[in-house]
Amino acid sequence: MDAEGNRDGGGRPMLVLAGLVDLALDTCGSALRTASGLLHRADVGELARQGGQDLRARGRLAVDRLPAGGPAHLEVLARSARSRSAGGSGG
Repeated sequence: MDAEGNRDGGGRPMLVLAGLVDLALDTCGSALRTASGLLHRADVGELARQGGQDLRARGRLAVDRLPAGGPAHLEVLARSARSRSAGGSGG
């Protein structure tokens, strides 16, 4: 029996999933309330433009954080297979 009282721990994924769904719904509700408040503003166009700029800037930062591309996975596998076959497969 685990700490949550489950015999085999099989309920953990379900609880995690339910928690994630609850969090997502709560976040969506908060975002909708915020959006509703923004729609009643006179400068919605300017806010949308600034929001687009912010999203593009965040996207650039996220892409810049990605590691530089190493060797392609399939290329590494192909080289490995080629070296094995070149090394002889005499049994």
